[in-house]
Amino acid sequence: MAQRIAVIGAGIAGLASAAALQQRGYDVRVIEERTDTSTGAAISIWPNALAALDTLGVGDAVRAAGGRIAAGALRWRDGSWLRRPTASAVITALGEPLVVIQRSALRDILTGAVRSGSIEYGLAAEQVLAQGNGVRITLSDGTIRAVDAVIGADGTGSMVARQLNGPLPHRYAGYTAWRGIAECEMDPELSGETLGPGAETGHVPMGSGRTYWFTTQRAPQGQTATDGELTCLQARLGGWPEPIPELLAATPPDAVLRNDLYDRKPARVWASGPVLLVGDAAHPMRPHLGQGGCQGIEDAAILGAFVAESADLPTAFARFVTFRRPRIAALVRESAMIGRVVNLRPDFLSAIATRATALVPEYAFLRHLTSVAGRSAFALPG
Repeated sequence: MAQRIAVIGAGIAGLASAAALQQRGYDVRVIEERTDTSTGAAISIWPNALAALDTLGVGDAVRAAGGRIAAGALRWRDGSWLRRPTASAVITALGEPLVVIQRSALRDILTGAVRSGSIEYGLAAEQVLAQGNGVRITLSDGTIRAVDAVIGADGTGSMVARQLNGPLPHRYAGYTAWRGIAECEMDPELSGETLGPGAETGHVPMGSGRTYWFTTQRAPQGQTATDGELTCLQARLGGWPEPIPELLAATPPDAVLRNDLYDRKPARVWASGPVLLVGDAAHPMRPHLGQGGCQGIEDAAILGAFVAESADLPTAFARFVTFRRPRIAALVRESAMIGRVVNLRPDFLSAIATRATALVPEYAFLRHLTSVAGRSAFALPG
């Protein structure tokens, strides 16, 4: 009889982990508290994550569903270039273009990779307790389920992470993110980011006549724009260079998402016996490297490899943690550092520090980009 594994959370990391474990012959059930999982605009899937998706058999489906581009260009808010590597140089370094895909499309692809009927929506896991050779899960409907192992993929507010680590408080990072999808195309030569003091805006083609954009700015916690978020952004960014004003004008007002950004320290304990954390539950990171979801996908593919070659699940989980910690720790530190630089106070310090990135030689930038997000950055054990 196949061992039973419960995956808590049906986000990117949870669905990918469930697919990887089912492919290894495990009886996997996914438990998801939400009934509506459609939140989010788009996400960049870098070549490291595409390589991981290839091991799950869904890489080509993701490539076909999104826009394929090169990125890495950087401008200042007056339109001057801080860094402008050629698309061919970026793609050569990364191994292939990155993919920008609507989050709902990615979720549908990953859901399709999980065995039909194995995802339970509207059911929350309230407690996990390792007992003997397995785990008992207390569910929100009052039932208790016994399984052989649990994968905590329940995000930054993870119940499973708190069970293993105690309190893991969130801290407001000091800035807010807006995201949207414009119903227009943009010049792919302008793909990348435009920066200003205390502000960061990204814009990348999605294909099919659409463009994904985001912006972060310092703002008080818990605020909303009285005249609407889109109107607020058009007032703030109207003088920035194209394609930013054009993208905002082509975005439906009700399609603009605003979310305060929170920090949480990575969990000290990722695994304890038959319980393991993956994705944001283990290692949340700020969005500045575009690697949050990508690292959740890497987690899933690498977890699948370890369970295939280990004698038992607790051993596989422990080996997974030892293998993953060094790469993850470096990315968490770097994404936090970028956030601090962009949001330095006063504004002139932020401007000086941000514009100094233009001094990094292109070969050094591309080498580092490869180590973070290139196909070669994804490595299976052994």
